[in-house]
Amino acid sequence: MEAREACGVFGAASPGSPVFELLYHGLLALQHRGQESAGMATIDQDGRLRVRKSMGLVCDIFNPEESYGLKGSIGIGHVRYSTVGTSSLEDAQPFHFNGIALCHNGNLVNYAELRRNLQQRGVRLRSTCDAEILVHLLAEKSGATDSESLVEALGEVADLAEGSYSALCLTENREIIAFRDPYGFRPLCYGETENARVCASESVALDVCGGNLLANIEPGEAFIISEEGVRRERFAPCRRRAHCMFEYVYFSRPDSIIEGKSVYEVRLRLGENLGKTYGCKGELVVPVPDTARPAAEGLSRVTGVPVAEGLIKNRYVHRTFIMPGQQRRENAVKMKLNPLKAVLKGRKICLVDDSIVRGTTIRKIISIVREAGAEEVHVMITCPPIVSPCFYGIDIATHQELIASGRNVEEIRRLIGADSLSYQTIDGLVDAIGLGREKLCLACLTGEYPTPKAQALADKMKGKPLPEGGIRYVELEV
Repeated sequence: MEAREACGVFGAASPGSPVFELLYHGLLALQHRGQESAGMATIDQDGRLRVRKSMGLVCDIFNPEESYGLKGSIGIGHVRYSTVGTSSLEDAQPFHFNGIALCHNGNLVNYAELRRNLQQRGVRLRSTCDAEILVHLLAEKSGATDSESLVEALGEVADLAEGSYSALCLTENREIIAFRDPYGFRPLCYGETENARVCASESVALDVCGGNLLANIEPGEAFIISEEGVRRERFAPCRRRAHCMFEYVYFSRPDSIIEGKSVYEVRLRLGENLGKTYGCKGELVVPVPDTARPAAEGLSRVTGVPVAEGLIKNRYVHRTFIMPGQQRRENAVKMKLNPLKAVLKGRKICLVDDSIVRGTTIRKIISIVREAGAEEVHVMITCPPIVSPCFYGIDIATHQELIASGRNVEEIRRLIGADSLSYQTIDGLVDAIGLGREKLCLACLTGEYPTPKAQALADKMKGKPLPEGGIRYVELEV
C-alpha cells in the first residue's frame, strides 16, 4: 500500500478535570492516521482559547507529564497528513479564528473555488489547508460562537462545501461541535468514560481512554458536547451514505469498530473471499505487515495453506506512504521490512497485501522476497484495482500515478514482477464489509463519484497531462 491516509481527530470534555492527558492518549491511538503534524486546542476556565501544534509525532511534540498551558477541561486534537496543501507548520491543525478552533479529517472537493471566493471577500488565509477554509466559512456564516448559531451555519456550509469532513469545532462557549458531512465519507464516533465525554475518528481512541462507544455521529448530524451533557442536532439531510471502503481495507486500526462493523472481521473476510475466488498457488501465505495479517489468516482458513511470518517490520520506521516524496517512500521500504530467509528460501510464496496504488512499494517487496530465496511469488490483493483518483481524503491525486489506470491485471503483474496477481473483486469487497454497495464510496475503484463536482473534475482531467508543479486535481477549479 502506498497511499497516504486520512487524518485523525479527538475531542474530550471532562467536568472539572484537565483533558490534556485524554487528548494525548487519544491522539496516540490515532497516530496511524497521520504523522506529519499534531496539535491540540483547549478552553481555559476564563474562556480563553489556547492552541499548541507542531510538526512531528504526538510523542515528539507533547509529554503527558506537562500541560503546555493546555489546562482546560474541554478540548480537541488532531494528527495530520496533507491531502490538500503542504506539509508545513502553517498547515497544521487545529485552526482558530474569532473564538472557535477547528480540526477535520477529509477533503473539500471544491477547495480551490471556496478559497478564491473567501479571498475575494477580503479573508486573509494563512495556510493552504482546507480546514482553514471550513473555520472561516463557519465564522462567516454564524457570526457568533454559540452552538445554535454554529449548527445553523453548518447547514449553509453543507450547501457550499462539497466533499468529506468529519470535524470538531471548539468554541469559547466551552462546547465541542462534532459534525460530519451529509455523505459520511469519514468515520466519527462518540463515547463516554467514567468522567468524560469523548469523540474520535475511530473507536480505538475511546478504548484506550477507558471509554465506551455509544454512537456514530450520523451523516449531516452534529453532536454538541459540553461538560454538562451532549445533544444531537441535524444540520443537513443525509444525501446518501458513502462510507469510504478504504477505512475497512487499510486506514483504520483492526481493533476499531466502524459503522458497527469490526475492522478485523472485515479484513478476515476479505482474505476468505480471496481464497474462495482464487484458491492459493503458494505453499506458504505471507502477509505484508501489518494490515494484511487478518486477510492472510482468512485466506489460510479457506485454502488450508499455512500462514508464516516471512517479513519482519521495523516498528521504528514511519509508514512509507506517509513520507513526502516518492523516492523517500521507495527508499524506506527496505528499512521498514526485512525478510526471514529461513521461511522464504526455496518456497512458493503467496504474498498478501491490502492494495496496490502506484506499484512501487509492492514491486520492491517482491524483489526483497525473491532476493531472500523465494522460488515463486504469487501476489493476492484484498482491494480491487484502484483506477481513479480520490477527492475525499486519500492522497491518490491523479489518474496517471495509478498503476491500474489503463492497464489490465496481466500488464500490472509484469510491471511488479510477480508470478501471478489476484485482485479482490468488488463483489467480494462489498460482501466482506457487509454494509451494502449503496452505502459505500467505491469511486477510486469504479470512477463513479457520489458528488457532482468530484465526478466533473475526474471526467475533465482523465487522460490529460499531469498538472505542473505537482498540483493535485482537487487544487484546481472545475
